Amino acid sequence: MSSVAGDNAKPMAPATFAPLRNPTFRAIWLATQVSSLGWLMQTVAISWLMATISTSDLMVALVQASSYLPAFILSVFAGAIADNYSRRRVMVVGRCLMVIASAMLTLCVALGFVDPWMILGFTFLVGCGTALNDPAWQASVGDIVERREVPAAVTLLSVGFNTVRTVGPAIGGLVVASFGLLTAFTVATLGYLVPLATLWRCKWKVCSSPLPRESMRTAIYDGLRFTAMSSEIKAAIARGTLFGLASVAILALLPLVVRDQLKGGPLAYGALMAGFGIGAVVGGVGNGVLRRILSQERLMTLACLACAACSLALALTSSVAVATVALAVGGAGWVSAWSGLGVSVQLASPRWVVGRTISIYYALVDGGIAAGSWLWGTVAQNHSLAWALAGSAGALVLVAAAGALFPLRERRESEPDPLEAFDAPAVALNLKPRSGPIVVKVDYLIPETKVGAFLDLMRERRHVHSRVGARRWTLQRNLQKPLQWTETFQTPTWTDYLRLNHRLTTADKELDERVLDLHAGEEPPHMTLSIERPTSSARKRVPIPYFPRH
Repeated sequence: MSSVAGDNAKPMAPATFAPLRNPTFRAIWLATQVSSLGWLMQTVAISWLMATISTSDLMVALVQASSYLPAFILSVFAGAIADNYSRRRVMVVGRCLMVIASAMLTLCVALGFVDPWMILGFTFLVGCGTALNDPAWQASVGDIVERREVPAAVTLLSVGFNTVRTVGPAIGGLVVASFGLLTAFTVATLGYLVPLATLWRCKWKVCSSPLPRESMRTAIYDGLRFTAMSSEIKAAIARGTLFGLASVAILALLPLVVRDQLKGGPLAYGALMAGFGIGAVVGGVGNGVLRRILSQERLMTLACLACAACSLALALTSSVAVATVALAVGGAGWVSAWSGLGVSVQLASPRWVVGRTISIYYALVDGGIAAGSWLWGTVAQNHSLAWALAGSAGALVLVAAAGALFPLRERRESEPDPLEAFDAPAVALNLKPRSGPIVVKVDYLIPETKVGAFLDLMRERRHVHSRVGARRWTLQRNLQKPLQWTETFQTPTWTDYLRLNHRLTTADKELDERVLDLHAGEEPPHMTLSIERPTSSARKRVPIPYFPRH
């Protein structure tokens, strides 16, 4: 994934590979490459097995859909789990699921059970393990490496995978052709064990919150709300979903291109995938240089056009050499697009919510990929393979043009982390963590000449507080005392109020100071904390005891 670190004056190579000096990141990153190699070999084996036992073009395309659909279904929950529990343990659980599903698939192949729906089922389970592991691993990057190295580390995740892509499919095709499908599945299962053993051995320090763990419902709600209020993340999700929907035809239909147009076998399929991977590596390594020259939006446009050219070439050619070159161009566009989108989400997300924003991004993007696999497989089956690939090329041109509606904005620095330090105000009631709802009111005295500036700052303040947990935010002006303005918002519980203040950053505190400069009173703005109590008698409530203050 592309690195904003490349925007500084340092040479690209040291900036890109600097995170590898961290022994924990290096160990997990290398183990992940071994696992990715096994996954690519397994993908080649599954795709070729499906192409040989099923006459349905749709079933072949659904191999890609079954790999990506779990992320669409589970990622939002996985992101909330990654932000609330030990990310290392979540990764271990996800990896265990991948090992078990892969081992069961290998056993079925060994026993001769090769039903198409059974293959898709185990592929789906491997995808479930991936859906659990990936948000936790992506979110852990900022815990393992320094903040300034996060963009480079995110870039390495993509470059590493696409480096493996150059040899993985070729090795997979060679293993399938020379030793058979069972060997390929066995090697893939062993490859999944490597990162599991590495995670068991590696540990890293994570700053823990002094507050109780959020409920799943609240965690998911907070993640969705933050994502909905971030223009950078929303643009990345929109473009990523559309790009995945349009571009996945290249990979989903490639087995059919090899079988029907090129008249090749597993070796040809592996060689074409290797060409795609070589292009991806070149695109990933050169991405930092391109980012110095082009904006992220221009780079995304070029990536879409490169993939469109690849898809169109595959629709028209019957030459393995031409197809390989086209796939190299498509691979460069593929990694350039996903790199920029992934870094955009990482840099726009503070640490407390990064697992959820990444998971929401993956859920919708992988949903687009799964839908695209089904769409282009259906077009290929009901019309023709050439029509499906040409349609993909046209859709990619439209995705490039969608920049007018969902432009990718530049962000040079990461979203600042919360200050965490907050002294809870003294209260006269014995509040429990779940006591609530809590109502916060802050009174300001604003001269008429400063009302315009005050309203501008309060619009910004509403955005800041709402994305970290404030609900029902309002601003009122006193009709009898026009100088008095009252800011009001709620949190569901007392713990949510404390959590909101723990999530505020230095920039948010500076906004408070700018608002305070407009306040005309001799005393600071007066804040009132209240707990809402319904007057309905439908449900008996236990009163909160009152303890007089001395």
